[in-house]
Amino acid sequence: MLRSHKCGIPPALPSCHLSRMLHVKSSMQTAPKILLTTLALLSVLLPASVPAADVRSTEDFDANWLFSKGDFAAAMMPAFDDSAWRHLNLPHDWSSEGPFTAEFGSGNGFAPGGIGWYRKHFLLDAGQEGRAVTLEFDGVYDWSEVWINGRLVGGRPYGFSSFQANLTPYVKFGSGDNVVAVRVDHSRFADSRYYTGSGIYRNVRLSLTDKLHIAHWGVSVTTPKVKADSATVRIETTVENGSAENKKVSLQSDIIAPGGKIIASVTASKSSAAGTTRTLVQEVKLPQPQLWSPASPVLYSLRSHVKVGEAVVDETTTPFGIRSAVFDADKGFFLNGKNLKLKGVCLHHDAGSLGAAVPEKVLARRLLALKEIGVNAIRTSHNPPDPELLDLCDRLGFLVMDEAFDEFSQAKNKWVTGRNSGAPSHFGYAEMFAQWSVTDVQDMVRRDRNHPSIILWSIGNEVDFANDPFSHPALGKEYHPENPPAADLVTCARPLVAAVKSLDATRPVTAALATVAMSDAVGLPQVLDAAGYNYQEDRYADDHRKYPHRIIYGSENSHLFGAWRAVQTNDFIAGQFLWTGVDYLGEANEWPNRASGAGLLDLCGFKKPLGWFRQSLWSDRPMVYLSVSGGGGRRGFAGVESWNWPSNSTVNVLCSANCPEVTLSLNNRIIGTKKLSEATHGLLSWEVPYEPGTLKAVGRTATGDTCEFVLKTAGPASRLELLPDTAQLHADGKDVSHVEFRIVDAAGVRVIGADREVKFELSGPAVLIGIGNGDVNNVEDGHANTHRAFQGRGLAIVQTTTTPGHIALQATAPGLESASVTLQSQ
Repeated sequence: MLRSHKCGIPPALPSCHLSRMLHVKSSMQTAPKILLTTLALLSVLLPASVPAADVRSTEDFDANWLFSKGDFAAAMMPAFDDSAWRHLNLPHDWSSEGPFTAEFGSGNGFAPGGIGWYRKHFLLDAGQEGRAVTLEFDGVYDWSEVWINGRLVGGRPYGFSSFQANLTPYVKFGSGDNVVAVRVDHSRFADSRYYTGSGIYRNVRLSLTDKLHIAHWGVSVTTPKVKADSATVRIETTVENGSAENKKVSLQSDIIAPGGKIIASVTASKSSAAGTTRTLVQEVKLPQPQLWSPASPVLYSLRSHVKVGEAVVDETTTPFGIRSAVFDADKGFFLNGKNLKLKGVCLHHDAGSLGAAVPEKVLARRLLALKEIGVNAIRTSHNPPDPELLDLCDRLGFLVMDEAFDEFSQAKNKWVTGRNSGAPSHFGYAEMFAQWSVTDVQDMVRRDRNHPSIILWSIGNEVDFANDPFSHPALGKEYHPENPPAADLVTCARPLVAAVKSLDATRPVTAALATVAMSDAVGLPQVLDAAGYNYQEDRYADDHRKYPHRIIYGSENSHLFGAWRAVQTNDFIAGQFLWTGVDYLGEANEWPNRASGAGLLDLCGFKKPLGWFRQSLWSDRPMVYLSVSGGGGRRGFAGVESWNWPSNSTVNVLCSANCPEVTLSLNNRIIGTKKLSEATHGLLSWEVPYEPGTLKAVGRTATGDTCEFVLKTAGPASRLELLPDTAQLHADGKDVSHVEFRIVDAAGVRVIGADREVKFELSGPAVLIGIGNGDVNNVEDGHANTHRAFQGRGLAIVQTTTTPGHIALQATAPGLESASVTLQSQ
């Protein structure tokens, strides 16, 4: 599978010596004669601007790697014996494989780090000789080094940065074996406040181009003028001439409408001296554009053709969207001229048992669940995300705050024995900040700038956290003069802001501020275009009066109803980002806690009571939901989705709803009807004497429509259920089916208290890549074939191979009727 991708030969790569859905099929093999004849005929019949099939090839390079944990002095050398190494496909995160023990850091979810090596053998067709050859890595954690045939050609200290390695000078064409080797050094595993993973945990691609080609991330598409009846599209294309000849270059840029029709075309020409880089600027005015928005995520495509004379030497395709995004200090955020509140969540990059190696379809399932809740914005906490996440945000309709770093030049505390306890580690990005921060933030912008979903560039998260590490007299009694001065924050921020703006002046630059009082004292918000406030809603009104030109939004907020009301009732607050959208590994308390339970969804992606509550606040679709907490008078989000309680007890029934009126009944007896206006902190509640049976809530809308939610008393655990989200899969080695497993009674009601160990047997062309149950304190191996249920359920993730066929998954548990499901891969 080859992927059309914006790529090419990068500028000289800095040495790292320890210091997109748009797919096209192609082949790196010589074409059969009949195909060559057909192509020859097409080259006569079609216009000269139509490129040959091999103008640019970008191959999915994830399959058939060799891996070994540990360090090997000669593992970069082609002759090194790797015959005993493990065979695997990328992405791969060895930390997720455990073992998880208390000896590792709580910040990273008590997961192991270490050093690991990856190797891959490959051939290049002799007919490709003379072309530029590069490897593109979406993410390697961390301190990576890339070698080709024994030569160091690149790498990156920062494990969240995407980068390219130029293999051209050292590859062999024809029958010669090429060996790429990647060393990954995550030996200082306590280097983050949250889970990072270890290894080549994102996708890799091999790209072959002409030596005259569009640069890596060399296309920039913006829409500086957008109206309902017209839009201006500005295109900047950087072309690199890696050949030894001066050439006259023409660039033809075609804009393709969502339906596939070319609706505009523009051509520019420039001379290109050998060994130089030139940027061509073009503008196109489009009538009656279809505007991108969360409600209508319409995407166009830019097809770029680089020609020398009449010959096309390179071609790329770049998806983009047409939209305007404006922040106003008094009125908040406007998309396409319409006021819109940001209903956002913060997301870390892991996915429970899968760790950091997350298939695209797993990301999609989570995003769709968040969209159902009413979420319209994502903050990539606290690092550049997987490019596939941004592709999904473009297609599904999410606004994005794209974030670069969690610390600047001085290290934050990385807790080892438990959050905010014991002695912290101080490894982390601060070690590389001075040398790499400008490069890393610019590469984030270059890579991501064409995504219409992105509306904010964030240079950092809580870099101003009081005394962790910076301090200032503005903190009063909490001032620690021995700590680094907070004025250094501005010194660090200015070059980052300038670096972002040098590449993209169309989006505001922001940071998520933890201590606004200290930041104001040194002028950090004045360096930014927009100020994100973390958990500081009490400052909104006063700061708006004091700084009337400051754009303010909640960059990180609690789930409390009052935090949302502070957004909802103030026009000048653009929105909020909840901490968090999904439970995440790391930032853990003492062992065996391995994850944070702050999400609207749990580690498996199941919606929690907290998620239902947020849906009642953010979704326009009528809904009602019930959860229950034992003991009368208890409040908050502690309820569980169960109607099994001690006899003769009184329980607190919590109701989340967006309907004006809700009626609660127990065994067909009406308990009472309440209006939404009676809600306390957004929740309706009843104290109900428990009796077994059926508890039902019926919500009524203003138009008389109804919605309902039912809880039933579960009997003894009787059998297992397997519930796949899809039974039809693609045999591409990447597609997945999420199979929920449940422990239910004879009537099919989930038994919330059931936690039996379930064993899975899989047959057919697929692998079981992860099993989890959503419990933040679970330390089982998520890659084994057995796993306990939690609250009567869990999730098994099945991934296809490249072989089609029937896939059978069976689940068994002692004392329960087994279950099986059949999937089809084709």
